[in-house]
Amino acid sequence: MVYIFLADGFEEAEALVPLDILRRGGLEVKTVGVTGKSVTGSHGITVLADIEKTEVEKKNLEAVILPGGLPGATNLEKDEVVGHYIDYAAREGLVIGAICAAPVILGHKGLLNGKKAICFPGFEKELSGAEIIDLPAVCDGNIVTSWGAGGAFEFGFSLLSLITGDNEKTANLRKNMKYPL
Repeated sequence: MVYIFLADGFEEAEALVPLDILRRGGLEVKTVGVTGKSVTGSHGITVLADIEKTEVEKKNLEAVILPGGLPGATNLEKDEVVGHYIDYAAREGLVIGAICAAPVILGHKGLLNGKKAICFPGFEKELSGAEIIDLPAVCDGNIVTSWGAGGAFEFGFSLLSLITGDNEKTANLRKNMKYPL
């Protein structure tokens, strides 16, 4: 199971583009409403999450994904349940994805120390110990980061490849979606 945590103020494209790619790729993905089942993004788009944070389970957990946006990323970082699942994923070596301002959460937790990463410009100093790589999406070990909404497709495809271990499947999906290689 892949969980995409949504808190009020999340960046819509950073959540929904990867969600679409991962579901097209055959993964079971649930959006998690951190601030309730109905969550409003940073651009006023309200999304009905699949589940609320009290329904998240560790059973069959494959990945935790954190969209950015402000104050969405700040709201994610403040939430104890979200923090618990980030810590659990890190301990278990599960995939963790963070995009835009959300990599800051991983930086504050020390999870990017010695890793290559990227975030929205201006937040780099918050990625404690990371080597900043200026690409739309950066994968290092079990962590995928991205620079923002413009990198949402690369972020989604990188997550799909990492979670499934199937680069050919990801390449075929890119081709079918008419997304350039």
